[in-house]
Amino acid sequence: MAKKPYSKDFKLGVLGGGQLGRMLLQEAVNLDIKLAALDPNPEAPCHQIVNFFTTGDFNDRKTVREFGKDLDVVTVEIEHVSIEGLRDLEKAGVKVFPQPDMLEIVQDKGLQKEFYKEHQIPSAPYRLLNNKAELYDNTDFLPAAQKLRKGGYDGRGVFVIKSKDQIEEGFDAPTVLEKFVDFEKELSVIVARNESGEIKTFPSVELDFNPKANLVELLFAPANISDEIAKKAENIARKTIEAFGLVGILAVELFLTKEGELLVNEVAPRPHNSGHQTIEANITSQYAQHLRSILNFPLGDTDLLRPAAMVNLLGEEGHTGPVIYEGLEEALQISGVYVHLYGKTDTKPFRKMGHVTITAATADEAREKAMRVKSIIKVKAK
Repeated sequence: MAKKPYSKDFKLGVLGGGQLGRMLLQEAVNLDIKLAALDPNPEAPCHQIVNFFTTGDFNDRKTVREFGKDLDVVTVEIEHVSIEGLRDLEKAGVKVFPQPDMLEIVQDKGLQKEFYKEHQIPSAPYRLLNNKAELYDNTDFLPAAQKLRKGGYDGRGVFVIKSKDQIEEGFDAPTVLEKFVDFEKELSVIVARNESGEIKTFPSVELDFNPKANLVELLFAPANISDEIAKKAENIARKTIEAFGLVGILAVELFLTKEGELLVNEVAPRPHNSGHQTIEANITSQYAQHLRSILNFPLGDTDLLRPAAMVNLLGEEGHTGPVIYEGLEEALQISGVYVHLYGKTDTKPFRKMGHVTITAATADEAREKAMRVKSIIKVKAK
């Protein structure tokens, strides 16, 4: 007889011990679920607070197999993990969500694009290239974004090529050359699906990226879009998670073009930066929803309680070393401000060190408070 998730000896494992695992743990505690984490960094944010912490490489097949062999369910907080190790665990009877076959597609941006095409999920036109030399044969496709097929995340592995003069700066590796999209807004929809096939979406949010680091810096919920666009975005997210057959949570990032078209940019099969604000702003957080999904519990209500914004706390340029946070006390004087620090001891330029959620009576007020918080809190080194 299978163990119940809340039974004394039930254990949930997470590949990755960063801030996403840390926030997942906070929800797991509410359900009295024992959490184990695997991370190569012995000082990872989860290392002191999870029930069981293992230092090791989550890209190594044997390490992943050994870590998960005595667990009941294994999930991830990062996509770049050993698929073979996860498949070994599945064969041994451990439940793995998101499923390895789906993770394998997400690890390769080329396979992602082919998947969208096959399942008629709207996405920007693209070409698959093997090396930098092939860029010279595709100058007719410029301007375009060149994306490494494997290994890129958090803005890394993406280079925008506006003209052939920039080709030499491009990647000399297998890449996706994606037609540059002149978008109006960048949106995200978090969608969840449990083993029983129940699906729920969170309301669309609007993303504002740091132009230097290509990282989300600000987020606004709800997105300032029409009801028609919001519904269309949620339908695309539902179609995408159904096509993957994913059990868990999926962040679907979308471009809203100036013509009103929605195109899937990328997906992440885990709790995501674009869902942090749900902890305070929604009835159910993305972390609670992810747990409900992978444990096959009924999915929670995703309604937005109040308009909200989120500010990512990124390391300041020119600062590397032991972290100090300036302006926290001043920011906390503002009503509706909730600070989340990730437990990272050292900062470096543009490193994600924490986030701040801001709730307010209106979307305009949330936006105004977010800009104030962004100007007040600075992440620096001693």
